[in-house]
Amino acid sequence: MVGNSEAAAGANGGQHSAAAAAATGPSQPAAALDNRSGMTEDEIALYDRQIRLWGMRAQEKLRSAHVLLVTMRGLGNEIAKNLVLAGVGSLTVADHENVTEEDLGSQFLLATPSVGDVVPADATLEQRQAADRAAAAAVVGTNRAVAASQQLSSMNPRVNVMAEQRDVCAQQVNYFAKFSLVIVTDRNPEVLNYINTATRLQNRPFYAASSYGLFGFIFADLIEHDFVIVRERGNIASRVGDHETRTRTIVDVKVEGEQGAAATKESVTKREVYSTWLLASDASPLPFSIRSVARRLRNVTPLLPCLRALWAFQENHSVENYRLPDANNAQDRSEYIGLVSTKQQALGMPPVTADKIREFLQSVSGLRETSPVVTVLGGQLAQDVINTIGQTQQPIQNLVVFDGTTMQSSVYAMHPEMDLGNAQLSTAPKSTATETAAEATGVVLDPAAELALASGPTAAVATPSLPLQLAQAQVQAQVQAQAQAQAPAQNLQ
Repeated sequence: MVGNSEAAAGANGGQHSAAAAAATGPSQPAAALDNRSGMTEDEIALYDRQIRLWGMRAQEKLRSAHVLLVTMRGLGNEIAKNLVLAGVGSLTVADHENVTEEDLGSQFLLATPSVGDVVPADATLEQRQAADRAAAAAVVGTNRAVAASQQLSSMNPRVNVMAEQRDVCAQQVNYFAKFSLVIVTDRNPEVLNYINTATRLQNRPFYAASSYGLFGFIFADLIEHDFVIVRERGNIASRVGDHETRTRTIVDVKVEGEQGAAATKESVTKREVYSTWLLASDASPLPFSIRSVARRLRNVTPLLPCLRALWAFQENHSVENYRLPDANNAQDRSEYIGLVSTKQQALGMPPVTADKIREFLQSVSGLRETSPVVTVLGGQLAQDVINTIGQTQQPIQNLVVFDGTTMQSSVYAMHPEMDLGNAQLSTAPKSTATETAAEATGVVLDPAAELALASGPTAAVATPSLPLQLAQAQVQAQVQAQAQAQAPAQNLQ
């Protein structure tokens, strides 16, 4: 199911649809397309099928992109595999933790590339499986990123695969400027908040995703993203400035072919605007198109308040390393059920059934990663990243909730009742304290940095990097402003 019509175009981000193919023009051999990108004949032959789908220009953009992928567990493995096989230019996989035995159950990239060389051609299935297990076990204790990068490089030698063994949260904010796009998987809400704020300061698109047994989510903050749709001209002309939805605006229209009545196609550039992780994940209501219609509201997946309650539980247990709730712990169950009720009421949704809460909680605390779920989520996220880099298709807007029990993805445009896009980082007034702190630390201020600094204690600025406390303060100030803006309206009701 699709949560709302505003995001419907992004709901099938992991699948190639006939409509998407039609939008890019008739399918033809890639070699027949105009090649001004500098791609070699071998590359064109290798990527022939996907070039037919999204075009030479999009493939060249993908070839020039440098993607950062944080955390190499099962979901990260799937995303990395899809990006490497698609021909991304460079991929940096980052993980500061080492491989554990638990990782072996869901991470296919941990097997060494040389397994096939040491197993005889006439080996039985059992012998091959035993060799695979032995090879995988040999990587236990090694760095996750390093172990995964070796297998990724063998999948597509044309892709530059690099391993980052440091914790990216310990790096300066400008660390993220060298990447075209950043993806973070399986990290707690605090880390997502920090990295998303850092990517905003560097004007870089951001994706987050996690899987919890049979369930999972994808979040996108592309700040302000333009993409081009080539389509047949309709009876109603597309006009610059038209607002198709609250988040999507037409910014350019070009008629292709002969001018006048003979022109049958148009190239329409659209712009989607986004919100930060913290604003979308907890402070944003459902879209008005949903909450204003009782039938649509009843159809909202109960996983939405379940996920928000899960993130709140992790934040409540920050001193315990943002742990997940334990379904076998009565105190955890009671706390989590209360949080689900709070989030459900805030969204204006019907109560979540006890069976659904129990099912979700058991999945979170027991199953961890399941291969079918990470395969679906990883494929959908990787495809949307390709769409974003290529700028030829509608991206996710902005939260995908996946239910593995029904194999359905619901997409919701979760935004606060405030300005979106770049405006969320340019509303703070300048202050003398901010400028003094910046001069003392060598920070080059832009409006986004000014907002972050103005929202937090000056004493926290001890280095040219943006500390985690400052990143939190930037989005927390927006949450408080949103709450204050809503308070008068609530008092009138």
